[in-house]
Amino acid sequence: MKTLSNFINNEATLSQSSKKSPVYNPATGEQIAEVALSTAAETQAAIGVAEAAFAEWSKTPAVIRARVLFKFKALVEDNRDKLAELISIEHGKVFSDAQGEITRGLEVVEFACGIPHASKGEYSLNVGSGIDSNTLMQPLGVCAGISPFNFPVMVPMWMFPVAIACGNTFVMKPSEKDPSSTLYLAELLAEAGLPAGVFNVVNGDKESVDVLLTDPRVQAVSFVGSTPIAEYVYSTASANGKRAQALGGAKNHMVIMPDADPDQVVKSLMGAAYGSAGERCMAISVAVCVGDDVADNLITSLKDEIAQMKVGAGTGVTPEPHMGPVVTKAHQEKVLSYIDLGVKEGADLVVDGRNFTVDGYENGFFVGPTLFDKVTKNMRVYQEEIFGPVLCVVRAKDFDEALQLINDHEFGNGTSIFTRDGDTARQFEENVKAGMVGVNVPIPVPMAFHCFGGWKRSIFGPLHMHGPDGVRFFTRMKTITKRWPTGIRAGADFNMPTMK
Repeated sequence: MKTLSNFINNEATLSQSSKKSPVYNPATGEQIAEVALSTAAETQAAIGVAEAAFAEWSKTPAVIRARVLFKFKALVEDNRDKLAELISIEHGKVFSDAQGEITRGLEVVEFACGIPHASKGEYSLNVGSGIDSNTLMQPLGVCAGISPFNFPVMVPMWMFPVAIACGNTFVMKPSEKDPSSTLYLAELLAEAGLPAGVFNVVNGDKESVDVLLTDPRVQAVSFVGSTPIAEYVYSTASANGKRAQALGGAKNHMVIMPDADPDQVVKSLMGAAYGSAGERCMAISVAVCVGDDVADNLITSLKDEIAQMKVGAGTGVTPEPHMGPVVTKAHQEKVLSYIDLGVKEGADLVVDGRNFTVDGYENGFFVGPTLFDKVTKNMRVYQEEIFGPVLCVVRAKDFDEALQLINDHEFGNGTSIFTRDGDTARQFEENVKAGMVGVNVPIPVPMAFHCFGGWKRSIFGPLHMHGPDGVRFFTRMKTITKRWPTGIRAGADFNMPTMK
């Protein structure tokens, strides 16, 4: 059985820990590897390596740091198929979806390559007589990232490219469920010429996480995962004097107005609800239909589309399926338990994804696409994040009721509205309480030069990921006020300084 290593100081480093976690191929249900879960001492050692590398890397000119990232970007593009296969085998998403994940990650690398401009600060001449002011955007030191299983390449690339471009060093803790693709990114960074110790990967569980959250040498922690863990990460890191951005769960709503294009709605909703088996923090899991006619027509169309869906292994199958398995047996059981719960709560189970098997992959962790109608806001299947291929249809009498549903929900990650009416769309944009909003766009994930992040209990911390907020998060601003006097002023001035 292959044991996956850490990657420390530009070398694969096998943990000596006796704790092991299995890595599965979700399509077959077979264990394909194990990962050693690093001890606290091993995690502390990785932080020490990153701390030692910081002095030189932080003084490396930004343009040279950018050149390393340019080379890294080219290497990822050259090895895109291998990287996508690693994602698909360990996570389960189909190969083309894995390719798309890599593309979205590379967009952040491209943004980080512009760090000489993004971090150049500001300058003001003559803020007072003969006095100038300027700002410096300086690196923090050792930073850490803790990423989830659902995007083992994209989410780490939301974190470390901006961090190391800004002059920080980094310790990455990937999900123990699918760590191989993150480890491969580390190899490519080393091949691109990143100095030893600047980027390190530590596999581990809560023991390693707690070290990253409490070790005084770590200056900032970036996290993506469930809301309970995000809250824990944020509160623990903050209590230990660190910056923290912790992105949590979601229950993303799509509002469908009576004037929306029905075909556009159905095609968009199918991909947004069932792509990657619903294991996306931006997946649409609630369709809010304004009016019973809209809901009835949508249900009919969705049933027809779901009947045509192909579900199967993410790689090695032709033609490629639309959707693969969920990541683990435990997660499969969790999703199935939510379907049972929805039935018990009185929702109308229109399409049942339970007892779903794929020929030749009978032991895989598959859940069929599932559709509930007449879901109400008091049901747990509406309130809680299921993180699987389960779509709930909620009926609202008008726009105001639909908007209120979203605004009352504890999560505020992403949302969208489908309509032809500009006034309705504008009212939605302005008044909805969510961090990312789509208008006739089902999954409004911002481009890398904008920022990704939700509202309410979908995020903890004031700064979002990548874009300008990413640079702000991974740098510390210093403001300098200076004067070069031609003569010495007589006497001390005890008044409040003003620029006269």
